Amino acid sequence: MPHALTELTVHTVTRPSAPAAHALEADVCVVGAGVSGVSAAIESARLGRDVVLVDSLPVLGGQMVNSLIGLFCGVFGNAPGYRQLTHGMFDEIFADLGASEDVHFNRGHTITVSYDEVALGRWVERKIRELGIRVVLGASITGVEKDRRRIEAVTFATRFGDVRVAAPGFVDASGDAALAWEAGLPCRIPERTIYGSQQIVLEHLDETHQPGREELAEHVAAKADDYGLLRRDGLAFFFPGRNTAVMNMTHIEAPLDPVRAAQAQLEGREQADRVVEFLRAEYPKAFGQARVRSYGLPGRRQTRWIKGVHALSLEEVRAGTRFHDAVARTAWPIELHDRAEGYVWEMFDADHLHYVPLRSMLSPDADNLVAAGRCADGDAAALSSVRVMGPCAAMGAGAAHALDLASGGSVHDIDTPVLRERLASNLDD
Repeated sequence: MPHALTELTVHTVTRPSAPAAHALEADVCVVGAGVSGVSAAIESARLGRDVVLVDSLPVLGGQMVNSLIGLFCGVFGNAPGYRQLTHGMFDEIFADLGASEDVHFNRGHTITVSYDEVALGRWVERKIRELGIRVVLGASITGVEKDRRRIEAVTFATRFGDVRVAAPGFVDASGDAALAWEAGLPCRIPERTIYGSQQIVLEHLDETHQPGREELAEHVAAKADDYGLLRRDGLAFFFPGRNTAVMNMTHIEAPLDPVRAAQAQLEGREQADRVVEFLRAEYPKAFGQARVRSYGLPGRRQTRWIKGVHALSLEEVRAGTRFHDAVARTAWPIELHDRAEGYVWEMFDADHLHYVPLRSMLSPDADNLVAAGRCADGDAAALSSVRVMGPCAAMGAGAAHALDLASGGSVHDIDTPVLRERLASNLDD
């Protein structure tokens, strides 16, 4: 016998004259839920702070999940020691995803870590919920309230109405310095495009016939014109045992103009399709049955960042300068994608380390804002070596501790020896 329908009353409504407004108060507001923002939110919550985490996407994880990067870079040092340089949430990710065989450690000049983006995305969501971090998604900044050198509140537009978040401390982990920009703080942009990438996940591969990295890059360079490929090199990150791979073989512009950004996304997918055509034809044993499982959101490497108290320089990166206020370290190469056809790749020796100082994460004109990840300051080449996930996560943790130590005062006046002590696992072996 069919079940009787429950009576459900439907109301007719119209939009109120004043838009819906939602007000939140927190100790820390983190803008951007990628690797640096998630790290900042987790660390702040574990310091006992009430945290609101905001992102413009409708999902958590930022580029590390939704751009299908598929690879943790910059977490480990170079061969032969392979020391782990960033801990914090990576220790938990490696343990939890390792138990489900959703990470794989690749040894080469350094250790990179392949991961399943679906598993990582769920890990992020569960951890944020576990720690009681409040989340606002699909949110774009529409206003910033300032009192001299302090940001008092930020208003975001969402499809469900405006949200105003007031807090004594803010982290700009937006990737494009969106909070600093809207707050009227000085920012930097490169003189020419630094290309992003349209990642795709391919399935139905035969990994036993996968081409070597150098062989693939050389073959792409020789055949690029035949297939209309813009970038003349490329990388395939196979996940062992699954016959899948993340492909990083495109270069797409990363404009800050909304219409051009949308056009770049569509162009990126066209580039990716041409890459698949190339792979099927040129490597039939490995890629002959390849199908696109998913297209990532456009990956953006370097677009806009803050003008900090200190701009990290290429010379400091090459010299491995250890700063008194260092918050992150890495050994990742210079990796500057400022040419359509390829990129600069300058590797370092076995013992090399370089560091990010807190001063590169602080605007000289703001007392309660810390920039993390791709928003930190430096010249373009220096930033290309610290904008990968290892040091970005360390910067997020450093931002959390800097705001905690400021405790309502200025992040410019914190006790840096105490900060170093707190961040010792990310600075010393």
